[in-house]
Amino acid sequence: MKRLFISLYLLLSLSFLGIGWTLDSLWKKNVDENNPLDAPLVAFAQLLTQLPEESRQDYLSALPTDPQLPLNLLSPDQIALPKDQIITPNHLVTTTTSEGEQFQFIQVGEQVLMAGPIEIDPRADLRNLFTLFFYLSLAFVALIWVGPLSRDLSILRKATKDFGEAKWDTRINLSNRSQVKPLANTFNEMARHISALIENQKHLSNAVSHEIRTPLARLKFALALMPMYCKPDSDEQTRQDFLNEMQLDIKEMENLLQELLTYASLESQREGIPLDEYDLITLINQCIKRLSTLSETPITLHADMDALPLVGEPALIERALQNLLTNAQRFARHQILIEVSQTPQRVTLSVSNDGEPIPEVDLPKVFEPFYRSQSVQNGNKGHGLGLAIIKRIIQRHQGEVSVSSNPTQTRFTLSWPKKRQI
Repeated sequence: MKRLFISLYLLLSLSFLGIGWTLDSLWKKNVDENNPLDAPLVAFAQLLTQLPEESRQDYLSALPTDPQLPLNLLSPDQIALPKDQIITPNHLVTTTTSEGEQFQFIQVGEQVLMAGPIEIDPRADLRNLFTLFFYLSLAFVALIWVGPLSRDLSILRKATKDFGEAKWDTRINLSNRSQVKPLANTFNEMARHISALIENQKHLSNAVSHEIRTPLARLKFALALMPMYCKPDSDEQTRQDFLNEMQLDIKEMENLLQELLTYASLESQREGIPLDEYDLITLINQCIKRLSTLSETPITLHADMDALPLVGEPALIERALQNLLTNAQRFARHQILIEVSQTPQRVTLSVSNDGEPIPEVDLPKVFEPFYRSQSVQNGNKGHGLGLAIIKRIIQRHQGEVSVSSNPTQTRFTLSWPKKRQI
């Protein structure tokens, strides 16, 4: 990461320096060397050219003397200039000595007019100093921009390395002003999703090792006893009861596997799937009619509307409602109440029962997969996936789930947008 920082910083700094230096050189070449301030001297040289050669010096001597701009007429052999500097008419050639004096030359017929020595303005040396300060300022600005970027990239690199070392709780916290904040948010979302997948995998392993172990052990024991129950003189009713118990064990494992498959299928959001229109009130009435035969506890619907058209996945909403109702039938004593309300954007559905309250310590965990309250463990025949499936269904519809419980009522509430966004 240091190499990236150095390379990026050098790239910006050298780019600023190269571009600025090139532009400055072009300016000097195309502007400074053709400075309009040289025009008077060029015009004076043209005037001298019109005079006879023997009269030029007298004319020059008759002019007022300017100590800051001495003028002299010389022959070409009195002047030594570099080969790349050629004295021509109408064009000034400027040279600077090591003593800091400047001379200007222009051809006047067969002679050369020399202006100088001219003392160079001492402030001109400040130009290079200001130029250096300008480039240093650009380098400092580049450092202000590159420095935090390099630091944030280092944080991102370290977090990625930690996550690769199975530190699943790794997250990135950057300032809202960071230029890589969106990248950090994407990483955090990815890390959260992967952590959830790994956690679900652990739950799945626990389910396979614990939930299936009990019915599987009963089946193995039953198979060991099978010869005894299949003797010709064995009681037929006893043999049939024995086989029915084996069928129950098989059905228990089938139910668990079905719940696992359903829960796993809801893992992805399945973007782009077609959504259907449905009437929530009709769907609820259908569930009540179908499930009322399974329990003597009455199910009552309270809704202020006769119809509630929605857009989503009605099969999943029906599955969530069915899970809530079967769960309520398991614990309700006298009544199960379904309540439906709506706002312009959202719909809320709650299922309440008057059964045994959920312990307060269990409330934050009831929607976790494979979690079962210890207070009802002995009487709970489920696998701890029903409420977890409900939560995933509602999350798939961009909604939320909640639960509240007291000695008189336990209420599960589902809330989601009327139209699920694709």
